[in-house]
Amino acid sequence: MTTIDQSEAVRFDAHGIEPIPAAARDSTPWQQFWIWSGANIAPINWVLGALGISLGLTLLETVAVIALGNLVGCAVFGLFNVMGHRTGVNQMVLGRAVFGRRGAIIPGLVQGLLAMGWVGVNTWVVLDLVMAILAQMGVHGGTTLKYLVAGLIMVVQLGLALFGFYAIRTFEKYTVPATVLLMAVMTVLAVAQVHPQWGAGTAAAGGSKLTAVTQLLTAIGIGWGISWLPYSADYSRFIRVGVSDRKVFWSTALGMYVPTVWLAALGAYRAGGGGGADPSSLVTSAFGVMAVPVLLLIMHGPVATNILNLYSCSLAALSVGIRIARWKITLIAGLVASVVLAVFVQADSFAHAFDQWMASILVWISPWASIVLIDFFVLRRGRVDVPALYDGESSDSSLRGSSPSLYGLVNRNALISLGIGLVAAWSWQYGLTPATQGPIALATNGTDFSWLSGSLVAGGLYWLLSTRTARASAAGQATGQATGRAAGRATGRTPQRARKRIG
Repeated sequence: MTTIDQSEAVRFDAHGIEPIPAAARDSTPWQQFWIWSGANIAPINWVLGALGISLGLTLLETVAVIALGNLVGCAVFGLFNVMGHRTGVNQMVLGRAVFGRRGAIIPGLVQGLLAMGWVGVNTWVVLDLVMAILAQMGVHGGTTLKYLVAGLIMVVQLGLALFGFYAIRTFEKYTVPATVLLMAVMTVLAVAQVHPQWGAGTAAAGGSKLTAVTQLLTAIGIGWGISWLPYSADYSRFIRVGVSDRKVFWSTALGMYVPTVWLAALGAYRAGGGGGADPSSLVTSAFGVMAVPVLLLIMHGPVATNILNLYSCSLAALSVGIRIARWKITLIAGLVASVVLAVFVQADSFAHAFDQWMASILVWISPWASIVLIDFFVLRRGRVDVPALYDGESSDSSLRGSSPSLYGLVNRNALISLGIGLVAAWSWQYGLTPATQGPIALATNGTDFSWLSGSLVAGGLYWLLSTRTARASAAGQATGQATGRAAGRATGRTPQRARKRIG
């Protein structure tokens, strides 16, 4: 009798935001590597890599910033995946231990809305690329063809997201290796066609160069890994219980690091040699009639990314208290994203403005992530009472903690730190519009350290407030115990706790 490996089976994912049971946690580190690799083999990384050249950095400087910056961003991403593996809980529910049961609704709403917005943005960005490639291949269809291609992409990615985690990992496992092979061929052809000067750059030493470095770090260096943090535990919660934290860390961090640095460096190399940052021109010039399979590769990018957006969007919605099945929320999110995409197709200028706004997500992610990181690894030493995360929510008694107030309804320390961290991040942000250009950024010649200022201020303040609260609580308990002992001596009675120890 032939047995079926459950880790390979494509079955419907009925899980919501409840902890994943040990028996259902059958994902491997290698599967996680393919999930995150697939999400980052996308044309946007190519374009962002070329940003360093357009900012005036040399090719060598651009590649160095991308490679070194992603070491930091992807390492933090790996740590967040460890959280999901240790607990079996998705990222927004884990936030309840930090912000409180009701306080966690705020980041949950933000994450759900942003994930849904990214579905429309990602599809719109690659849609223009697909249409450009088709035009260079002699295929023209105007707006009708554009809607047909958009509809095809949306149907595929929505279908996979509706089916859930198991379909997502299978899709990534079998499509990403082929995508990597095609990208390898494109890389060889791009390198053969372009001969850049590694040391040529227009940014002068000093202030201009520092400005360019910080903006590149935010766009595709440290900031890139940070932008994926709210998604991490949604997928690592499925990893087998016996897998070590080290394997979880390296498989997810490298799954993010390798494709990001590879494609960004390729984009920089192409731009550094005067080849431009437009992938469509490279595809048609390098492949000719063989551009068709590469066109499918380009279309794979938004699908591989948006299935994660749609799935995580549904989990975020469930975490804020919406009481319907996960797949129904995913369907609603997909329909809303389709409407957004249709608006983008009709109003290109609005789509560009919305894309720029979405690029500012580090302003909230960096302070949020710093608070979560400090809480889990520093204050709680990597331990969370999982049942207590669901107090007052689940009808299953096994998912109720011993005390409904263990994490409380609202953690004011966390929300205050998040609010001040948001202001700190915005103050050192240098976006493309006046509203996204903070005073510190303007005063320092357009530098962008939003991710650093937001995380340091929010994380540092949260640690200070939390330790002060803990000391005050400990002092209060000590005072209460001392009062009880004194009262016991005065009445000749031994306090209940003391009697328990004695007898």
